[in-house]
Amino acid sequence: MEPNQLNLFSEVKPTPVRRAEGLLMSGDALLKWKAQILHYQQRVRESKPPEQTALFDITPNRFDPDAIDPFTLPLQSMAFYRMPTDAGNAAIYFVSDNAMPLLLYVDETRRSGKRWKGEHGCKQYLDSYHSLHHHYGLQRSVSIAFWWDAPTDRRARQELELNLILKWRSPFNKENCVRWGQPFG
Repeated sequence: MEPNQLNLFSEVKPTPVRRAEGLLMSGDALLKWKAQILHYQQRVRESKPPEQTALFDITPNRFDPDAIDPFTLPLQSMAFYRMPTDAGNAAIYFVSDNAMPLLLYVDETRRSGKRWKGEHGCKQYLDSYHSLHHHYGLQRSVSIAFWWDAPTDRRARQELELNLILKWRSPFNKENCVRWGQPFG
């Protein structure tokens, strides 16, 4: 650099920002957050989807998000992925807290037996969710349910997944962070 040349960039290195450890949502805030989600999801569950009339018989859409009620599917332990299994099949899966009940997360997979074996963002949310409930002595019962009639075509499966996320407004899905916030991640 020339002796008389001005430097546009500071030579000072910024101090790294430290995240505060142990920030907790209050117990009352957690209960209020869950109650808002419960109220919304109960309304969705109780409301009948509009029926479209047609002049001709139309084959019903098997991949209709209004035909899937995640709260009626058989539940499995969240440790399902540790069990010996093959690669699995295409599925839409739902993570819920059945103590209330709340639908927390919706996702799709082509290989249900392998999807959760590695890193998965929802695992981190669930760890924080469990820790916060434990901290306040609140009950929770988190499990997973699979809908096995999912399309094998990836785009169709992802479209169905998005429609279900938007319908149920599951709080751990990034599409709903603006509505519910991100208290667990």
